[in-house]
Amino acid sequence: MAGNLTSSPALQSKLDHLPAQPGVYLMKNGKGEILYIGKALVLADRVRSYFLKGADHTPKTAVLVGQVADLETIVTRSELEALILESNLVKRHKPRFNVVLRDDKQYPYLRLPIKDDFPRLSIVRRVQKDGALYYGPYVPTNALRETLKVIRKVFPLATCEIDIDGTAERACIEFEIKRCMAPCTGNQSREDYHQIVKQVRQFLEGRDTELLDGLRAEMQAAAEQERFEEAARLRDRLLKIERTLEKQRVTQTASTDQDVIGLARQGAAVDLQMLFVRGGLLIGRKDFFWPDAAEAPDEELVRAAIEQFYNKDGLPPKELLVPTPLDDASLIEAWLSEKKGESVRVLAPERGGKHQLLLLAEENAASAVADHLRNEATERLAADELKRLLRLDRPPRRIEGFDISNTMGEQSVASLVVWEEGQAKKADYRKFRIQTVQGANDFASMQEAVVRRYGDTEDLPLPDLILIDGGLGQLAAAVEGLRQAGQAGLPIIGLAKAKGEKDERIFLPGRKNPIILHAASPATHLLQRIRDEAHRFAITYHRNLRGKALIASRLDSIAGVGEVRRTRLLRRFGSLAHIARATDEELRDAAGVDAKTAAAIRKALA
Repeated sequence: MAGNLTSSPALQSKLDHLPAQPGVYLMKNGKGEILYIGKALVLADRVRSYFLKGADHTPKTAVLVGQVADLETIVTRSELEALILESNLVKRHKPRFNVVLRDDKQYPYLRLPIKDDFPRLSIVRRVQKDGALYYGPYVPTNALRETLKVIRKVFPLATCEIDIDGTAERACIEFEIKRCMAPCTGNQSREDYHQIVKQVRQFLEGRDTELLDGLRAEMQAAAEQERFEEAARLRDRLLKIERTLEKQRVTQTASTDQDVIGLARQGAAVDLQMLFVRGGLLIGRKDFFWPDAAEAPDEELVRAAIEQFYNKDGLPPKELLVPTPLDDASLIEAWLSEKKGESVRVLAPERGGKHQLLLLAEENAASAVADHLRNEATERLAADELKRLLRLDRPPRRIEGFDISNTMGEQSVASLVVWEEGQAKKADYRKFRIQTVQGANDFASMQEAVVRRYGDTEDLPLPDLILIDGGLGQLAAAVEGLRQAGQAGLPIIGLAKAKGEKDERIFLPGRKNPIILHAASPATHLLQRIRDEAHRFAITYHRNLRGKALIASRLDSIAGVGEVRRTRLLRRFGSLAHIARATDEELRDAAGVDAKTAAAIRKALA
């Protein structure tokens, strides 16, 4: 094709023989690295358009085309299949010229298995087609905790993990404080319990009028039949729900679940906000930030966010409100509808209540982009200050922090946290259960952790700076660990305070006197954040191990309970308290425990 701008005969040959079918194309450089992934209804037309003389490309696309040395195409049966495949490939390869969401998290949902005899709410991160109802996503997770707190305060659903069959000998403390009606003991029927489940559904789905009218009718009926205690309980529940709804309902479109996308630009930076509205309640939001996306049009950014966000095992809403019309909105609707199992609409409203929600999302995005730019400026100052103080070759882009945690030398663990370009990179966090050290020896434990991290063959990039929580002793142990791992040249420091002093001190290998940091300096704040995060991560891991060890040790001390029975009991009942309350029959069914051993268990756990 004479009109093409190509220098490679092999590339030209591929352009001349592109399929005239739907599919996905992968553009690669001379090293075989994937530069860009796209989809097309007709591959031949779309791909050739990049290489036509006189094509009106943006500077970014012109750079892309100039680096393309090879092409790969994958034919699909439809444009919808191409959309799904493109989304999966972008998520896997993260090509440099695609707009990519730097976010691999699974978002939390509330799961309500309505087909169970006694459904209980649980937190999950994968939505499955299992007949249960799913509510969410809740981002950040504190939005989920607040919702659960309200539900557990107002609706007396069971929260335990035991099998509820009405035969338990006694109820737990949740019954005493009126947070559960003890269906485990037969105090509440299946029908009455499902009435509470119905009210929880109405609350989560925004059916406020239906919920409140139903409760008022129940309260009136109970009063007329002189069941005054029950009527009073329903009255209290009604008042709590009314107060909650008054505080938390934020929209007038309570009948439809919506995700709302807003965009804001400041210079070359762009922020995209997704607001999650469920039943009229704003349950959370997700923030995506691109520091250099001046050339990317709004439609490309919105489309990339939709494809990559919903590519996860999430659940699309009934409506997706976007700030700009999308050329392939009908295709995206078809894909989201297939994922949800019912119709999903993609709308770009220009007036009314839905447009007001878009404006709210844009306000959040405008505030967020300003915050990101301020934080980036502060992080650059901190990195530049560390480069100067530590005499590094360049400002540290990736910093890894270590900490040790144990209790009197027991359950000793180490944590590794990663800060990359001013943000925690949790996908690269690691935790180590110390294996070669006996007793409380933090120095030897630190040395082991450093050897395992940097002597490992795991494909993690090396840091520009290593931060050790501690002074000269911990630092010396870490330096020896680096030497044993064959990485003695990596920059490393210790961070600690002198007794009775407020200022942080940086300790350097081979130098006795530390560098004293000013409390208000950006470098101080950055190092403190990394050190504190390493400390938090280590303590959390240590507490988990210690809790499991305490449970195991108490069960191990009981005659007739070995490792197999211990595992079965914990899997069935979940905690020592639930095991202690179990009947002989439940213990026998769970782990083959006879009456004598059951009595020994209850005595040991009393």
